[in-house]
Amino acid sequence: MEGLKSFLQRKNIVISARRYGIDALGAMAQGLFCSLLIGTILDTLGDQLGLAFLVEVGGFASAMSGAAMAVAIGYALQAPPLVLFSLATVGYAANALGSTTLDGGKGAGGPLAVLFIAVIAAELGKAVSKETKVDLLVTPLVTILSGAALSALWAPAIGTAASSVGELIRWSTVLQPFWMGILVSVVIGIALTLPISSAAICAAIGLTGLAGGAAVAGCCANMVGFAVLSFRENRWGGLVSQGIGTSMLQMGNIVKNPKIWLPAILTSAITGPLATCVFHLEMNDPSGGVASGMGTCGLVGQIGVYTGWVNDVATGAKAAITPFDWAGLLLISFVLPAVLCWAFGLFFRRIGWIREGDLKLD
Repeated sequence: MEGLKSFLQRKNIVISARRYGIDALGAMAQGLFCSLLIGTILDTLGDQLGLAFLVEVGGFASAMSGAAMAVAIGYALQAPPLVLFSLATVGYAANALGSTTLDGGKGAGGPLAVLFIAVIAAELGKAVSKETKVDLLVTPLVTILSGAALSALWAPAIGTAASSVGELIRWSTVLQPFWMGILVSVVIGIALTLPISSAAICAAIGLTGLAGGAAVAGCCANMVGFAVLSFRENRWGGLVSQGIGTSMLQMGNIVKNPKIWLPAILTSAITGPLATCVFHLEMNDPSGGVASGMGTCGLVGQIGVYTGWVNDVATGAKAAITPFDWAGLLLISFVLPAVLCWAFGLFFRRIGWIREGDLKLD
């Protein structure tokens, strides 16, 4: 046992929830953002502006999403160069096979398959790296063959499971838009602020439709909410860094005083059902749900909703983009999170649950 522990330590193989559930998952979301999401945005801009070049570049970026996610995961796991580069093939295979179901249908498990399979392939590659005199052959072969084999064995099943979970959430939200609007909004909003990736979670289960709209509401409640709630402490810099950056910046303060999270959570519990029941806000962008977990980060959530509108109009699922649609998006994304979180924050400050300086960013 000591020998195995020493070997793993020497190879920098750290089997932990943080390494795989936070570092790898967060990196995967960045890889997904830099490929599929950017590709979707460029494709939409190209369609709207009549620029075929942007459409073509967007297609290139989207096609490389599996490779980008796997390489990002390898980077987070501190994989050596030969392992890191080999993961491009592993990610492509896992994403392609995870995007199908066991019966050959369309699945939503591409990102989830990439996460599981790229982690294993990367660790196996790290284990054999520089252990032989023909490392240039052995390391890429072990990484690619193990990843490809696992993709063939597991990815379709993962795609089926992820599709089933996503479909269950979407079906439940349509059936019970009020209660599921609250649940999805609060849970995804909390995930956005925690040091995990809400975008990766939404992408892994393909969180789209009304459920995706509720997820957008929860993310915006946390990002815009914390930005406005902490304005007196952090001023304009904090407004921008949290409002279009990430509410994760407040995690240190939340650990010190968890009550500062209540205004954002309560706000998400209100805006979630408003999104599902009143404005019927849906996330149907072609990225497969990743934008649902982005909120106002770079305005990706809002761009995703708009992209979904355009896609629905093009396919005939939606007649046109109406002023009511725009009003709902603005209210759910910006106005209501700012007003409600500020009001809740004012109340909690007055009763002493939030004290001066509790929201100050270092």
